[in-house]
Amino acid sequence: MKSIILLLVAACGLLTTSAQADKSKRPSPPAMVADTLSTGAIVSINYSQPSLKGRVIGSTIEPIDGRIWRAGANEATVFETSQPVLVEGKELPAGKYALFMLSGAAEWTIIFNKTWDQWGAFSYKQSEDALRVNVKPGKASEPAEKLTYAISAEGVVSLFWGDTQINFGIK
Repeated sequence: MKSIILLLVAACGLLTTSAQADKSKRPSPPAMVADTLSTGAIVSINYSQPSLKGRVIGSTIEPIDGRIWRAGANEATVFETSQPVLVEGKELPAGKYALFMLSGAAEWTIIFNKTWDQWGAFSYKQSEDALRVNVKPGKASEPAEKLTYAISAEGVVSLFWGDTQINFGIK
């Protein structure tokens, strides 16, 4: 009888571990976008895709002005480039970076942090930033219920979230 109980407990444990490992079951599931730029650089963004679900950006859901935001949900958003690129005219070496943002009414700061493998922005350290660039926020043509990234072959990275659209150029 003890063997059967132990077997059932072990099976439940394996099922629970398996369910936790399946990131597609999260409320903010994983998403990825990638493109090859005209320069030949392959650029990708791996992120978790939160939904608004009636929440208000800047109040009940991130980003909140003046606070570092992981630019997604769950783990930090990961930006990767296969070759060195220019982001808004500034050099970024090839590699993987955590992509963070600071929002503001008139300007957003896009941050590429060397510590790409981290949970959220809880262990973010500015001293690990590889690059920061500033961009002007825009209005999306349609509100986005789910946070979404797009990369064009021309080198424009866009974030769509609620009625906000953030673009930054890569060459």
